[in-house]
Amino acid sequence: MFVPFLVVALIFAFTSLKNTTKITRPHIDYLSIIESAIGFASLVASVSLASDLGLTSPLIIGLFVWAIVVLVFYVHRQLNLKNPVLNLKIFSITQFRTGALLVMVDFEIILSTMYLLPQFIQKDLSLAVALTGIINAITSALAGRIYDSQGAKRPAVLGFIIAFIGALMLALATPSAPVWYIILSQIILMIGCPLTMSPSQTYALNTIQGPASADGSAIMNTLQQIVGAVATAIATILLAMGQGMSKKGG
Repeated sequence: MFVPFLVVALIFAFTSLKNTTKITRPHIDYLSIIESAIGFASLVASVSLASDLGLTSPLIIGLFVWAIVVLVFYVHRQLNLKNPVLNLKIFSITQFRTGALLVMVDFEIILSTMYLLPQFIQKDLSLAVALTGIINAITSALAGRIYDSQGAKRPAVLGFIIAFIGALMLALATPSAPVWYIILSQIILMIGCPLTMSPSQTYALNTIQGPASADGSAIMNTLQQIVGAVATAIATILLAMGQGMSKKGG
């Protein structure tokens, strides 16, 4: 289904996409790449396997400790290299650190909801898969129209308040909850989350200038991939725990 779209995108990438920045070709530190691959992969694997093996499994604990040790060496290396793969020194900028943290928390909420809610709608409310997709599409479309460009603090705070209301409504939902209640809860949540993410990310990236702006963008993208994988894994763990408690209670 996606192959034709990918082909069209590939053609446009070859014919129309142009570099707008100067290519510097910096030295690639392969040890840093190896450390990041091993460290982040081990971290994601330890969290992902915890839903099957349990949090107290020796393998899970060993993988997690191994990941932390490797990532500590990775961070130390990035802070001391002349041309690091990721310039982690920009975390010393308070505005960037705050904005990045808000984006990651918001991104984690969005991914966890998009992973868990369709299962709840399909299994507990017995709705069709197609309807689940329609609900997600509608809420995403509505959320995309709520972006506010009037500064960062006001929309970010307002977004988190709206998202909190939606999350609280979902937390109070039961298998007997009406469909309109679930849809309304998700709409509220998906309005609040994007309303926070857009100004927070802009706020973070606008605090760095020059070559460091590319590092900031790279760090944001990297963190989103890691946080996305970890958030989905944690959601899976919580889902498994909830299903286990439900079976014991039944």
